[in-house]
Parts: sequence; structure tokens; C-alpha cells
Amino acid sequence: MQAVAETLFDAIYLITVITIGTTMIVRNNGNKQYRLFGIMAVVLGAGDAFHLVPRALALCTTGLDNFTVALGMGKFITSITMTVFYVILYYVWRVRYKIKGQSGVTLAVYFLAALRILLCFFPQNQWLIKDAPLSWGIYRNIPFALLGALIIALFYKSAKEQGDRDFKFMWLTIVLSFGFYIPVVLWADVIPVIGMLMIPKTCAYVWTVLIGFFAMRREI
Repeated sequence: MQAVAETLFDAIYLITVITIGTTMIVRNNGNKQYRLFGIMAVVLGAGDAFHLVPRALALCTTGLDNFTVALGMGKFITSITMTVFYVILYYVWRVRYKIKGQSGVTLAVYFLAALRILLCFFPQNQWLIKDAPLSWGIYRNIPFALLGALIIALFYKSAKEQGDRDFKFMWLTIVLSFGFYIPVVLWADVIPVIGMLMIPKTCAYVWTVLIGFFAMRREI
């Protein structure tokens, strides 16, 4: 039952975000903001597919233990694409709110993203074994969480200052995604049921994508 339900949920998620992203890329009518948003959504879906597709195959066939390498490699790729996702979202913020300058903020975004990706490449992560060390899961997520916090602050401040009704909850979707993700990183290996938080975390990302999509439909 878990295999069927989880696979169906993941399939709907991947199809939804990739379809919405592709639609935004094709139908943005020359609007740079929504083209970036579409690319961001495709990166999100395509990156997650590297982890979710092997997981679905594992659940529906011989079990997770027989897909350790594929799942580990998928998790590694997803960790990188999620970082790229937030860098693109930063540029969506810049374009939407017509931000000029602020090189310090841009430098901080690139520094945190590069540090996160660099940490993902360290062999100590042991991506391809079943019991990867928790310590490195924490290390590589520290700059990721800081990057997320920065993006949250930027969208919250700008949407509030400019009365942006379409994007007024963008900051909240990111807060929720990290709020559900962090307990999974810390405790899912000890208390497996906590892994279920990945479902509302995924829903938060779908909400992020839908905010951009509905804003585009109203604007274009």
C-alpha cells in the first residue's frame, strides 16, 4: 500500500511541476521573470526525479536496500539541483522587484550556494552507502539553510513593502519547506516515521511553483 500511494504521489508531483515549468517557459510572452520561474520549476522537478524515480522502482520491486547506490546518487544530484533552484529564485526576486545593485547580497547567495555544492562533493558524505554519516548531512545543510533564510527575508521584505498580493506568501512556502525538511535530516534515520514530513515539504514546493504560475496567468 505504501509503495502504491507514495509512487502515485511522487508521479503527480513530478508531472505537475515539470508541466507547469515547461508551460511557463513556453508561454511567458517574453517576460523574463516568468521564464526564470519556469526554468526553476523544471530544475526542481528534474532534480527530484533523480531520487524519486529510483525510490519508486525500489518500493515497487525488490526494496530500498537493493537500490542503495541509485538512491544515493539521486540524493546527491537532488542536493545540487535544489541549491540551483534557490539561486534562480533569487534572480526571480531581483527581476520581479526591479532590484539594482546589492552586490553584497548577490555575493552572499553565490557563496552559500557554492559552499553547499562543494560540501556535497566531499567523499565523507558517503552518498553510496546505506548508513551515511548524519554529521555530514548537517554540515552540507548549514549553508543551504542560511541560503533559504536569506531568500525568505528578501521575499518577505519586498512583498510587504510593495504590497505584492500575488507573492505575499512566497516567503511562507520556503519557511514550510525547510520546516518540514530539517527534522527529516536530523531524525528520520532514528525515527523513520519522520520521513513522512517529506510529503508536506513537497506540497510546499508545489505551492511555490503555483504562486508563480497563477501570477503569470493573471499578468499575461
